[in-house]
Amino acid sequence: MVGKEEETDEAPVRALDEGDIALLKTYGLGPYASVIRVVEEDLKKQAQKIDEICGVRESDTGLAPPSQWDLVADKQDMQESQPLQVARCTKILDPGNDEPMRYVINVKQIAKFVVQVNENVSPTDIEEGMRVGVDRSKYQIQLPLPPKIDASVTMMTVEEKPDVTYNDVGGAKESIDRIREVVELPLLAPEKFVKLGIDPPKGVLLYGPPGTGKTLLARAVANRTDACFIRVIGSELVQKYTGEGARMVRELFQLARTKRACIIFFDEVDAIGGARFDDGAGADNEVQRTMLEIVNQLDGFDPRGNIKVLMATNRPDTLDPALLRPGRLDRKIEVGLPDLEGRAQVFKIHARSMNCEKNVRFELLARLCPNTTGADIRSVCTEAGMYAIRARRKTVTEKDFLESINKVVKGYAKFSATPKYLVYN
Repeated sequence: MVGKEEETDEAPVRALDEGDIALLKTYGLGPYASVIRVVEEDLKKQAQKIDEICGVRESDTGLAPPSQWDLVADKQDMQESQPLQVARCTKILDPGNDEPMRYVINVKQIAKFVVQVNENVSPTDIEEGMRVGVDRSKYQIQLPLPPKIDASVTMMTVEEKPDVTYNDVGGAKESIDRIREVVELPLLAPEKFVKLGIDPPKGVLLYGPPGTGKTLLARAVANRTDACFIRVIGSELVQKYTGEGARMVRELFQLARTKRACIIFFDEVDAIGGARFDDGAGADNEVQRTMLEIVNQLDGFDPRGNIKVLMATNRPDTLDPALLRPGRLDRKIEVGLPDLEGRAQVFKIHARSMNCEKNVRFELLARLCPNTTGADIRSVCTEAGMYAIRARRKTVTEKDFLESINKVVKGYAKFSATPKYLVYN
């Protein structure tokens, strides 16, 4: 037996020949891989030749190397250049022959002038209604300027894409379906509405008790559509000086029109959208002007355009009828209290990130939390984790959840917002 084992160990290993190696090299390659590689290398060589002829060198920053900088000439150029004045191009005069184009500009607090553009500015860059920079002597147009948008309005844009998906919104299946067909469908498949000849809804009002997931739902829609998401808290538009809130609303919609697709979400809209009344002192006039500007902007844009407006409130009875009429807020979606199945789903969503024991009966926990919102259930899960930390355990047990329900749902019942919401509305 020993001799046989030695013989098998010393069996000759056959080396790979050239054919086998060539076969292994082709593993995982497509039929045109070698041709594409040759073309790519040829393109790289041609690009290098062009760069060498032009004297251009690639740079990460887009700047020339420091050895080619002429700081003295740059400083002198900056000192010689005159400060510009901001004006607005109100009209373009087309002479209709070989004469240069002329523009009517309005310099604020001075006068209106008919001027030409500087030789460094292309006439195609100037449009009617655009802000331009003009010199102080001949008032020639030297520079096209971007539209003026307040920094506080620009800061309302949520730069990063919201990380909330529809799977993170529990107990609101019907609300999700209704908001998807209003917001998602016109942005992703506008041709369906064109074929039918109908206009998609302009705005959506989300209403329901506090903590049911209205803001979460708006963020999930923004995640799904890859649209720019602008979140505005109602109280941010209530300003001290007259006309400031209305100006911010105008600039908000102006910013939204520059985006490819945009969702404007007004959270706590009852702060500015309350029913109009006269208190005699004129204290609420500024808030009403802001609300009327929103009403005006909702009338002004194309429903098939790139803007969708979402609003959320837990006091729908206080909103002004002019804001709620069809044509402005076409769809009213109630995000109500989750049912038994929805509450169990919310428990599972929050337990996903928790270190829980196996076989926790979430259906039983959901039965013990009647008339609770998603925020209440999240508080229950957090409190259960606190019980486990106090007991110096690394996992959360079902007993922790039961004790947490007794404390949060039953002990804090007097602080619940749900009965108050039902009384209001």
